[in-house]
Amino acid sequence: MTRGLVFNIQRYSIHDGTGIRTIVFLKGCPLKCPWCSNPESQGSVRTSVWMKNGAEESLGKWMSVDDVLHEVEKNEIFYRTSNGGVTLSGGEVLMQADFAAELLKEVKALGINTAIETTGALPLKQIRKVLHYTDQVLFDLKIMNPDKARQIIGEKIGMIKQNFEEALNSTARVIPRVPLIPGYTTPLENLRQIGNYVTGLGIEEIHILPFHQYGSSKYHYLKRSYHLKDTPLLKQEEINTIKEFFESAHIKTVVSGLG
Repeated sequence: MTRGLVFNIQRYSIHDGTGIRTIVFLKGCPLKCPWCSNPESQGSVRTSVWMKNGAEESLGKWMSVDDVLHEVEKNEIFYRTSNGGVTLSGGEVLMQADFAAELLKEVKALGINTAIETTGALPLKQIRKVLHYTDQVLFDLKIMNPDKARQIIGEKIGMIKQNFEEALNSTARVIPRVPLIPGYTTPLENLRQIGNYVTGLGIEEIHILPFHQYGSSKYHYLKRSYHLKDTPLLKQEEINTIKEFFESAHIKTVVSGLG
């Protein structure tokens, strides 16, 4: 039986797909984004520990598909009444593509909407495993300059675009999302490159996710340095300016991830 390494199951989310959703967070991510709000998920797919409130705490639990289904079915009434469902997040879902595909398949068989959050940072064969069972793809576009993307977060832009376009050719609804990280993704040239890329593919909607500090305490638990601790949050005027920038290119722009 296929098992997956899960480090959190979050209920009643309204920011990770349509309606009220349960988010299943999978361990493992090949990227090294310095702003990551789930640093406990970075690296290979393996269990780990951190020190929290003076006690060692295990991070990650191996679960079968049935184990996870048992948890997500508890909130089925909310999915039905809100057009919600189940979203797989991480980490990077594609690090555990076989488990993700099997889980998504079973969730869909129950008539529940499915979604994944992905950076597309793995070979094409991985995303192909999950797309057939995915109703919504929330796809992060971060740094578009190939050299900067490779140096800062370890991302290969050519592969990201290949995966993004593969998702567009599937039956899933694809929503590009841009995390607004001051100094990294917010420079005008980067936003312009993202805008040109998505409009060139006929995309008419994009979601922008303002920078937050919600995951900063996790770095302390992991005994790691958090390099953005002094980075200020974007002001509302700055968020509005970025929203207006994309809208000027005739892209519906949704500010997401707040609250």
